[in-house]
Amino acid sequence: MDVLVVGGGPAGRALASACSARGLVTSLVDPNPERPWRATYAAWADELPAGAPVAVSTSRSRVFAASEHRIARGYAVLDNERLRRLPDDVRVVRGLVAERGDGHVVLRDGQVLRAGVVVDASGASGRVAQHAVGVVVPAEQAAPFVGADEALVMDWRKPPAAGSPDPTFLYGIPVPGGGVLLEETSLARRPGLPVAELRLRLHARLAAHGIPLPRAEERVRVPLAARPRPGAFGAAAGMVHPATGYSVADALRLAPEVARAIADGVPVDRVVWPAGARAVHALRRFGLAAVLAMRPEEVPEFFDLFFHLPRNRQRDYLGNRSDLRGTAGAMSALFRSAGWGLRGRMALSVRSAKGVRTPG
Repeated sequence: MDVLVVGGGPAGRALASACSARGLVTSLVDPNPERPWRATYAAWADELPAGAPVAVSTSRSRVFAASEHRIARGYAVLDNERLRRLPDDVRVVRGLVAERGDGHVVLRDGQVLRAGVVVDASGASGRVAQHAVGVVVPAEQAAPFVGADEALVMDWRKPPAAGSPDPTFLYGIPVPGGGVLLEETSLARRPGLPVAELRLRLHARLAAHGIPLPRAEERVRVPLAARPRPGAFGAAAGMVHPATGYSVADALRLAPEVARAIADGVPVDRVVWPAGARAVHALRRFGLAAVLAMRPEEVPEFFDLFFHLPRNRQRDYLGNRSDLRGTAGAMSALFRSAGWGLRGRMALSVRSAKGVRTPG
């Protein structure tokens, strides 16, 4: 075969589909191909490529930090079934990779698969992580948190109950079927905030508004500082935004470019990590280090300052992973707008950020 993609998540399936569209003989290794995806994938609507499988979208978003911010920017929730779908000519192999070599992998059952190019899209791990616990409630019950045609990107207001001072926020987005996902989220922590603590806070928020507690629960863990692996794609390549946890939109947008590079004999790393992307990622890692260094009460203040930035500055930092000038400009503007105490915290994080390994 021409291409073997290891990992059947959104990034791996997007790349396998793009390689097939290029006429490459493609296989994909997935340890459990039929298992439904329980996670909810979402992104800013304008960051998704044309034709992305959107299930529900909003025309506006909202943030609560030290003050309320109404954002005229759409948010989109992806359709997992369409996101999972593969072309008929992509061969799916059930198995776990035990060993990877030059142009081949060995599965745990002893099967050897060979390909011209093997791409690791098996996800990432790491101690610095974003954790979340969420439930889906009917839209009318979620109204105290999320309005019609709206996504609640962050609500940093303190929950009625908490077992630790660590800051968390409520995330709320509409999902297919008329429900709203409400998710208590720990943005960045080493190690991630325990699930029990997130559950306590979420349940307290719901109870304060008399919202019945659903039985089903969604749990999320997103490594934010995972070491990128060579020849990889998606989270395995370190493509997760270190300060936000977003990666799916980048993977969907970049998959056709990586497939074209594979067809042309260009190394995957050259497309995934050009010089501009490496520099931007290093700056974003500095942003992560800054958040990790802040006191609990400073985190909402930090995001209040961020969402007071002009809309183009916000997009520069959240979006284009290769726009070094835009990213540096956004971070510089944020630093200038901060008070001296918060500036000091951000500056002190430089030392820890310098010790972080970045792609390339």
